[in-house]
This record gives sequence, C-alpha cells and structure tokens, in this order.
Amino acid sequence: MLPDKSKGFMNFKRELADLRSPEERIRDFDEIINSLPPEKLQQQAYRCMNCGVPFCHSGCPLGNQIPDFNDRVKDGDWAGALEILHSTNNFPEFTGRVCPAPCESACVLGIIDPAVAIEMIEREIADRGWAEGRIEPQPPERRTGKSVAVIGSGPAGLAAAQQLNRAGHTVVVYERADEAGGLLMYGIPNFKLDKNVVRRRVEQMRAEGVEFRCGSEVGRNVPTSELEQYDAIVIAIGSTKPRTFEGMNIPGSNLNGIYTAMDFLTQQTQRLLGKPVEGPEITAANKRVVVIGGGDTGSDCVGTALRQGAKSVLNIELFPKPPAGRAFENPWPLWDFILRTSSSHKEAEGGDCRDWCINTKEFVDDGSGNVRALRVVRVDWSSDASGRRTMTEIPDSEKRIECDLVLMAMGFTQPETDTFVSDLDLEIEKNRFGLGIKAGSNFVTSKLGIFAAGDARRGQSLVVWAIHEGREAARAVDLYLMGYSDLPTINSFGYETLKHVGG
Repeated sequence: MLPDKSKGFMNFKRELADLRSPEERIRDFDEIINSLPPEKLQQQAYRCMNCGVPFCHSGCPLGNQIPDFNDRVKDGDWAGALEILHSTNNFPEFTGRVCPAPCESACVLGIIDPAVAIEMIEREIADRGWAEGRIEPQPPERRTGKSVAVIGSGPAGLAAAQQLNRAGHTVVVYERADEAGGLLMYGIPNFKLDKNVVRRRVEQMRAEGVEFRCGSEVGRNVPTSELEQYDAIVIAIGSTKPRTFEGMNIPGSNLNGIYTAMDFLTQQTQRLLGKPVEGPEITAANKRVVVIGGGDTGSDCVGTALRQGAKSVLNIELFPKPPAGRAFENPWPLWDFILRTSSSHKEAEGGDCRDWCINTKEFVDDGSGNVRALRVVRVDWSSDASGRRTMTEIPDSEKRIECDLVLMAMGFTQPETDTFVSDLDLEIEKNRFGLGIKAGSNFVTSKLGIFAAGDARRGQSLVVWAIHEGREAARAVDLYLMGYSDLPTINSFGYETLKHVGG
C-alpha cells in the first residue's frame, strides 16, 4: 500500500531504469534501455504532485495529460493510463524513447527537486500496452468518400495519416524509402529505437486501412500528376537537406572520407536489417573518427562508430560548452539549455569524447585524395548589446586533429524542393533553420487543398513536435474536406479538446 499521495515526492526520489552496461551494449545494436519493476514505476508516478496548474502540459507540444496518466499508473491502472496517453499521442513508444522530454524541464517539482520521470513512465505505459495486447487496430466505422495523399512517412506523416484515416478518409502514404517510418526507421539508430517498434505501428495503421506505397518518390518514379486524383494532399517530407561545408570555401571539403551523418546512419540500419547498402560504403571500423556537430545526430554517430569498432572517436562542436545548471536568463519552466551527456558519449573511452569552441579551417589531404586530418582553431564567443553572438578566433590556438573519417552532423537546412514541390509551384519561406514550405498556422500552403506539416514547414525539430504537427494538420484537412471536424486539437492551456467545429 502506497502512502498518502500528497507526499509522494517526499517519500520517493527520482529513479530511472539502469541502462545496459557500456561494455555490453557497444558489442551490439540492441536497445540499451531496461525497465523498472512495476512497483518502482508506480512509485515514480507517485512523485507527480498533480499540480493545480500543470506546467508540464505547456512543456509538451502534444499537450499530454501527464498528471492524469501518472495518477492511473500510481494506482496500477495501466489500461486507463494508456487510454489517456493515446488521446493526445499517437506514438508514445517513440517519444518515450527519443524525446528529450521538454515536459520534464517544465515540471513544477523540478524547481526544488529532480523532475518526475515522465518520459520513462510514458514509454512503460506504451510498451505494457503492446505486451498485453491492448493496442489494436482502430479502423473507422464509416468512410467519407474523400481521399488524401500523405507524402512522407516520418512521425508527422504517420500522425497525419492515422488521424485522417480514423476520421474516415481514404489515406495513401507515399514514401520514397523501401520502408515506412522516415527518420524513425533510418535516421535514429536501433540502439535507441528498435525498428520492430516502428514496424508494429505501421502494421497497425495498415490494418486500420492506411495504404503505404514505399519506394515511391513523387516527382521522380511517381509522376506529380498522380496527386490530382486526391481531394487533399499533406506534405510531410521533413527537412532533409544536410548542412555541409559546401560553399564555405574550406579547403579539402571534397576529400574522400567526409560524409553526412545521415548517410552513415542509414547504411548501418540497412546492414542491420540485412538490406543492400546504398552508395559508397561508409564504416568507422578501425578508423580515427571525427564527428562535427554536438546535437542528437552527432551523438548517434558517436554511438554507431563505437559499435562499428572505431579506433577513436572525437565529437567537436563550434559553440560553447553549455552550463551545468540553468543560466539566469534561462528560467524555469523554459527548456533548460544545460550540459547533457548522452549514453553514446558515456560509452567513449574516459566517459566522454567531446570538445567545444572548435572551428574547422581545413581538411588535410593524405596525398591520395583521402582526408588525413583536420586543421582547426579554438574560438571565443561574445554577445553585443543586442544579444547577437559573434565568434573570434583565439590567437595561437590552431592545432591538427588526425582522422580517417569525418561525419558531418551539423543539422538540416530545408526540405528537398527540386521535385514535386517545384512541380506544384509551392511558395518557400525562411524559418528558424533555413527554408521551409510556406504554410500558416492552419497548415495550408500557397495552393488550395495542399497542406504542409512537420519539419518541412517549421524546420528541423523534435519527433514530438512532428507528431503534434501531423495531428494538427490532419484536423485542418478534415475541416477543409468536411466543413467540420471531431478530430482533437490543443487549446492554449495544452489540453486536447473534442470540439465540433463548423456544420
């Protein structure tokens, strides 16, 4: 019997499930996560204070009703918790594995104590739902006679497709890769997100009536004119053009041995699934590897390179090392820009392999057209009166970093617009990271009946934001097609509502 709920956070400290040991996990590509016993999970849910104003809702782009599902888990009602979680999140097993949990940054308990372990609880609710057979296909009771093409099957496309199908529309998903899932399938390593976790959701959607046409790239092997048969189109192709050194006038940037992170990660997943590897083979085996870029993708490259048997791995970042705790100008409940060490970085020799404020000046040729080293310099960052940051090279700080393989993990700048996006003559606009398909808050592009969602619209972001965008775009499409919608939306308080609009 658990004690009085009002004192849950006083009775139990934050506890996460141990990961598999680094020595064990770098020998394979299996998921690194473990689980806590049910009673321990209940204790962690018990730490939730069920706040009168749950700021965790504002931290979650999906408006997940976190205190509500925590309360069900605390009482051992896993089925009830799953129902609540699914009401706002189509794919909690994805976000429970790869989301950085902005909800935890906004947790009220986090002001004075470690935050509630929301992400872990979310994952456990979903995994238990699958294990107990509670997650089943939910085909619509009726069909509307309307058809929708969804282009792209990443988290935004999947969420839009599932919502629109459940609203009764006939949905066809076009995916250029050989399997559905987008970055969930080929962009995130298996040790973070097992591909069977993705496949089972896709199979659920197939059983619900969604048609997936894989190996179908609109504008290339599928004519753009084929889209004319649909009543609406949702573009969810992501922001997949990587930021590279092309055009930066850095000597040696065209040498062999310099690749984008996504090419490297995709090939490893192809190998793992027993599929042919596309393009020149990229492997870190017995090589000195430098990963340029300090985000999640850079971390994924580190973990993958270590598993492939790299001789050494160094992860360098242009920007400064984040602080250990919240800065004064970064108050709660905003996302805390603090130093985080990923599981992959902890696998490196010495427990980390990162260096900050490093600017690449040249890629050194080994004399045969292959990269041999990086010539780099340390930099200092300062801010002017307007808050704009400027970079200054530190005198006499230049050094040489020996390497055989360079992986560029510097983010993405825009969606690929040279095929059907160009054919449809859609407007493009600037966003936070580069360019995106112009679509307002109602997700409507410059052409009637064509909608855009996810990274293709807002720029590179989180899986949880992509799911949010897909859900909201689905509602916008439903309104366009029917004049009303019973699909849920998120209001200004972060709760989802089932508001019937129009008529």
